[in-house]
Amino acid sequence: MTHAPLAHIPGQARLAARYRQEQPAPAAWNETLDTLLSHRSVRAFRPDPLADGVLELIVAAAQSASTSSNLQPWSVIAVSDPERKARLAAFAGNQQHIVEAPLFLVWLIDLHRLEGIGQAEGQPAQALTYLESFLLGAVDTSLAAQNAVVALESLGLGAVYIGGIRNRPEDVAQELGLPPQSFALFGLAIGHPDAGRPSSVKPRLPQEAVLFRETYGGTGQAVAAYNRHLRAFQREQGLPEGDWSAIVAHRLRGAEALQGRDTLRDALHRLGFALA
Repeated sequence: MTHAPLAHIPGQARLAARYRQEQPAPAAWNETLDTLLSHRSVRAFRPDPLADGVLELIVAAAQSASTSSNLQPWSVIAVSDPERKARLAAFAGNQQHIVEAPLFLVWLIDLHRLEGIGQAEGQPAQALTYLESFLLGAVDTSLAAQNAVVALESLGLGAVYIGGIRNRPEDVAQELGLPPQSFALFGLAIGHPDAGRPSSVKPRLPQEAVLFRETYGGTGQAVAAYNRHLRAFQREQGLPEGDWSAIVAHRLRGAEALQGRDTLRDALHRLGFALA
């Protein structure tokens, strides 16, 4: 049997790029899968703004994500003012791409809206005081944002998540005028990727490290293999070279590695979350 060249088999090249090794032909392929497998974080943007109506289309895609019990416990704040973006960038560890991107979205766990609905209906929203409600909000907000990312990438835009928005949550809340029981979970810098400063698809762990059948399994040699693949990616991108396992260990070494987020529980209490 004659096999088609790798580049001529739909999806196979995308899979090979994601795992940094040749992959079997996918069972099926379409434009949605192509968009998903092509994902990369974009940190270099052109200054031109998004076209009219694109933000609203992205939010519609976000609102099409699954939501637990149809509670829809999230909101998003679109920030384009350069001075406000600069202040938010400072709160998030001075990440220049927040300033450079024409649009910065701040995704909120929004239990404030739900509490107001309970009050309007004459029902005390006591369930909101429990950790489960905060976790539900985090899950639903993340699902919505990822839908937005897939949508914007399908339109040729690029984005990068900003977890550093949690470094100084109370400063962020004040900057954005957040009411009690709302929390900036992460940011998302969005814009047209700068072709002069391209980014590449970063390899992920081999599937044997994350896909188990019936019961939990070990990683075997998957981490060692991934260290090699990531080092190759780092060399190609001109990045500092190091093993993924060493990077992970350094990132998790202690409270000092959390860049202020080790005090997050206390900050959440002050922002109105009981977390019972």
